[in-house]
Amino acid sequence: MNDPAKDSRSARDPYAAYAAMRADCPVQAVASGSSGRHSYLVTGYAEARQALSDPRLSKDTAAFFAGKESKRRLHPAVAHNMLAGDPPQHTRLRKLVNGAFTSGAVSALRPFLIRLTDELLDRWPSDGPVDLVADLTVPLPVMVICELLGVPENDRSQVRHWSADLFAAGEPERTDAASYAVAAYMTGLIASKRLRPGDSLLDRLIAARDGEDRLDEDELVSLAVLLLVAGHETTTHFLGNAALALLRHPAELARLRSNPETIPQALDELLRFDAPVSTSTFRFSTEALTLGDTEIPAGVPVLVALGAANRDPERFPTPDRLDLDRDATGHLSFGHGIHRCIGAPLAKAEAHIALRAILTRFPDIRLAAPAERLEWRRTRLVRGLTSLPVLL
Repeated sequence: MNDPAKDSRSARDPYAAYAAMRADCPVQAVASGSSGRHSYLVTGYAEARQALSDPRLSKDTAAFFAGKESKRRLHPAVAHNMLAGDPPQHTRLRKLVNGAFTSGAVSALRPFLIRLTDELLDRWPSDGPVDLVADLTVPLPVMVICELLGVPENDRSQVRHWSADLFAAGEPERTDAASYAVAAYMTGLIASKRLRPGDSLLDRLIAARDGEDRLDEDELVSLAVLLLVAGHETTTHFLGNAALALLRHPAELARLRSNPETIPQALDELLRFDAPVSTSTFRFSTEALTLGDTEIPAGVPVLVALGAANRDPERFPTPDRLDLDRDATGHLSFGHGIHRCIGAPLAKAEAHIALRAILTRFPDIRLAAPAERLEWRRTRLVRGLTSLPVLL
């Protein structure tokens, strides 16, 4: 059986297929391309939560692919970043970068986030139509993370282009080329900041120390690339998916508009309902283990379908219903365990500010095209729209 997240027929709505798989067995083998090999796909909530924190499921991609033939030629800064590592190395890197994304650090950014959001919305025509993706959900997170890292304004459109190429589905040569381009760019940016230090996040990473420990050059480039790409790509889809969910549920939209102070609590349900990351990043079994009732042999990839786990009725009753009163704080859209998304506070702050501004300034916003005609990106990792046309 194939993973619905990368099936073009299910790109619009993979949840029915996920539900069928979960009902059959919440952990089952799926075909891995045309090689004849299999991975294991996790669709149940309890099993997903276990998998995300089980140390027997390694994220060390270098160890898994060592000695294996591969046509892929990703730059090491992309292929072997902090997400693709295990303790103690992962623990060390995360400790050095963690301070930049605390709730306190994000709170200090709120005036900046509000100003950027207002600047983008000021460009919208009073009567529309507007493409919410092109005119807000893509540029806002790009501007935020580029500003944090100190990427010059003139370079930001190129950075956005490379990022899109890195997530291109079924185009490995395009993805590999983008990995080298963005790694070369960040290497140059780090070199320039060593000559002319500033106060950006990248400058702080260059200077970061933990006792006698500090990041070496390869680690700096890898972390910079990871923050640049992960810092906006998933937030873009979080914003787009959340906006679409509200536009398709006018009663919930009206309640949120009438009570904008409840937006922070509503964000967890919006994240649960349509996760911006369909499947978590790569893991493989270092030894045989049992997930749920399924025996998994050693040495095989294990894919955790976060979107499927968030719709498990055993954890979230009536999971296909958007219910902003639901306590959805246990959702897995940001992952779980030691690899939980470090940028979660920043992503939620951006979504809170953007949704509040839209609902306040454009109370009559509505879809400009039937939801069934909207196009979704076809990639197993992230789930998001290519465009979201609205009328104001």
